[in-house]
Amino acid sequence: AQRHAIGLADLRAQVNLPRQTLHRTLLQLEELGLITRDPVRDKFYVGPRLSSLATGALFSENHNMPARAILQRLVDEIGESCNIGVLDGMSFLYLDRIQTDKALRIHLEVGARVPAYCTSGGKLLLACLPEADSCALIRSATLKAHTDRTITDVKALEAELQQCRERGYSTNDGEYTPGIVGVAAPITDKTGRTIAAVACHGPSVRVSLDELKQFIPRLRMAAKELGEYWA
Repeated sequence: AQRHAIGLADLRAQVNLPRQTLHRTLLQLEELGLITRDPVRDKFYVGPRLSSLATGALFSENHNMPARAILQRLVDEIGESCNIGVLDGMSFLYLDRIQTDKALRIHLEVGARVPAYCTSGGKLLLACLPEADSCALIRSATLKAHTDRTITDVKALEAELQQCRERGYSTNDGEYTPGIVGVAAPITDKTGRTIAAVACHGPSVRVSLDELKQFIPRLRMAAKELGEYWA
């Protein structure tokens, strides 16, 4: 498997295709988000959509039960809904989600997509992309305001993602749904690459953002367990 960026000449030597055919194929894969090109070094590497497809396949086929057990323990301990998701373009895609049994909650199905730029799991995964990828995705998207707290300014969002990188977790302070707060931690593979996020959220009338932040160490423990199952 190719873990690092690779140039066109080296890639051509490996796949033994005519230059024009390979270049056309790479452009098509780039358009689909399956690979990403570094324009400075003119090299290609795995794109966010391919990563999300691979992680989704691993989850659904091999590791659903262990992952769900880990998620259920989180819900039991935190007392709020928890989820596992991946980045799909500018969307956060739910691979699994377990709701709290408390009356006030948001209903979202597995397979649902929510905007990445205004949810804790989505912001975390945008922050964990190579910075050039993250900037390109943000600048190509329409940052619609879902609440009065949604970050719709590109520079402000980039600054928020930088804070996520520095602290190693992300937050959502009512940015997608009014009154819903959340936090997320990264799930990494054995190479240290972020492959998914584990998050929890709840209504601010019941749990504050500061209170949810107290569970970040527990989210990180769950993320470590999940990463070991997916290794």
